Amino acid sequence: MELPRHVIPKKLASGRTAFYYNVPTRYRKAGCPVQNEPLGTDYAKACGGDGRAATLNGLFDEWMDARKGLPVSKEAAPRIGTIDWLFREYRQSRAYLEKVKLRSRRNYEWNMREICDTLTKRGDRVGGRPIKSVSPLGADKLYDAFVKGGKGNRLRTAEKMVVLCRKAWRVVHRLHPAEFPSDVPNPWLGVTMATRVKLVKHAVTREQAYKFAHGCIERGEPECGAAAVICFEWLQRPENVIGGHVKWTGYRTGPKPTIRIEHHKTGAVIDHPLEEHLPSGEIVRFYEEAEGVLAKLARRGVPMILRSVEDGVSKPYSFSGMQKIVQRMRKEIGLPEEFTLDACRHGGMTELEEAELTEGQGRALSAHRTRESYAGYAKRTEARMLSATRKRHAHMLANQTATDVQNATAAGVQNTERESSKIA
Repeated sequence: MELPRHVIPKKLASGRTAFYYNVPTRYRKAGCPVQNEPLGTDYAKACGGDGRAATLNGLFDEWMDARKGLPVSKEAAPRIGTIDWLFREYRQSRAYLEKVKLRSRRNYEWNMREICDTLTKRGDRVGGRPIKSVSPLGADKLYDAFVKGGKGNRLRTAEKMVVLCRKAWRVVHRLHPAEFPSDVPNPWLGVTMATRVKLVKHAVTREQAYKFAHGCIERGEPECGAAAVICFEWLQRPENVIGGHVKWTGYRTGPKPTIRIEHHKTGAVIDHPLEEHLPSGEIVRFYEEAEGVLAKLARRGVPMILRSVEDGVSKPYSFSGMQKIVQRMRKEIGLPEEFTLDACRHGGMTELEEAELTEGQGRALSAHRTRESYAGYAKRTEARMLSATRKRHAHMLANQTATDVQNATAAGVQNTERESSKIA
């Protein structure tokens, strides 16, 4: 078995062979920034033509060329220690590949290009500058440059770019500390950003969600309508619904009538009860209308939401493809332009609060891990504010009544004492 340069195999206790990237000691002493790294037990991923070892050897060769004074000018191979190189390393890191969802990567890539293509006062690209050239003062100036867009200030975009820089600097510094200044390795920490008014995402009502679902069924798009209902009732993320993570195998198949919702972002698995048997023998169905919408779906495979490609062949929808159908159906049905699958989920979360569930009960249904993330989804609707006002008013009346009783009692006692003293 042929191994790439600097790769050594080791036999594990399980009997499998693991591969490790190991830079020779003489190069390490010479200041090579490429770190030793475990490559795993998959030969193709570790040692294949596009494997991790090939990437690390490419970085090693760049360092050797730079050490010899040879030019390293290829766009695909930025010079080690530059900001272009930093973002390339970040894109290849586990922090990016395992933590950044596929849905978000296009936005991340755009932000990285925008950062690197920002021009300095000298007219050169930021991406070509050394990492060590960015000081805290320089980071503040770059933030000011990020804010200025072609159509005016873009505070939200600049905020995203600063957060991305902060994260990329932290991740790559851990892997290649020699390429960063020792005194302030992350100049993006503490950058003061302008205060902006955060936009509140729209939340649809129950009536809108089911008007959309029944309208989709009438127009031959039951999958689109079912996706909206799943997001609203069972609080599933749109990308998980469209990606095929809501399955027929998790719907009314166990000992109890439930629907299984897998939240891939948090790893939580929630079995939502669909009905309850009362002692009287009566059966209460919690989601009767929603199950009526699911009954209109064709069972094309294990996932509930699939599109038919040809006879006997079905595939999941693409996210952009489903979005286009949602917008077309929304226009035909006559719903506001804010209607999206994400707004359906926000509407379901808001309904939890309007039902006056405790935070613990709400998070049991939504599978949010933190109080902050749960609170961000529940909108301050008129119904919630009216309920809060009623409770506050009732509290005020109760306190007022108690105060009146106390005052009346005190007055009675004082009058009795005065009458007693007069008689004496």
